Amino acid sequence: MINTKNINTKIFFEEARKELILTEERKDLLLEIADTILEEYLDREKINLNFICTHNSRRSQFAQVWSFFAIEYFNLRNMFTYSGGTETTSFHRNTVKCLQKTGFIFSVVDFSHQNPRYLVSFSGTKKSILGFSKLYDHPQNSYPFIAITTCDNADKNCPYIPDAIERFHLPYNDPKASDNTDLTEETYLETSKQVAGELFFVFEKIHQKLS
Repeated sequence: MINTKNINTKIFFEEARKELILTEERKDLLLEIADTILEEYLDREKINLNFICTHNSRRSQFAQVWSFFAIEYFNLRNMFTYSGGTETTSFHRNTVKCLQKTGFIFSVVDFSHQNPRYLVSFSGTKKSILGFSKLYDHPQNSYPFIAITTCDNADKNCPYIPDAIERFHLPYNDPKASDNTDLTEETYLETSKQVAGELFFVFEKIHQKLS
């Protein structure tokens, strides 16, 4: 179980990396993603990442928010992160609560019971991202982008993503299965921890090669 008492975003991010355990196959995938981001970035001097899952509710939102933090943490410039789905639902409240527990700040921009929009930020930065559930090709998501799918359904339902520079499948277990159980908080935090640790690994490699 993860203890989030008195823990901030930076500490959670760094501990997620320290505790990260990767199979060789997963490590190779993350290195390939890092190398591709770097290659495209050096060629274009700007890169957009679009994390995609079916509902743009949990895993793709975790990935967008943590990559936003990672870009700032490693002081990378002209790298931008987005998320989307093959369907529109909402930025799930359990995902929001989980990210708030690790210091992310959510400000409501447009309240809707179905799909509220939030400005998401964290202590120490003046930057923010707009968080809400949307389709992967929503105008909010800048083109061209590297597409990274985060759940099996998205990989099956998106055999072709127009304008994607490259596409990777980086699946995570869906914390949805724990909703309305005693394990909800722990399960969402474990998912957030895995996403944070793996994105630390990816952006750390990019930072090292740019230094």
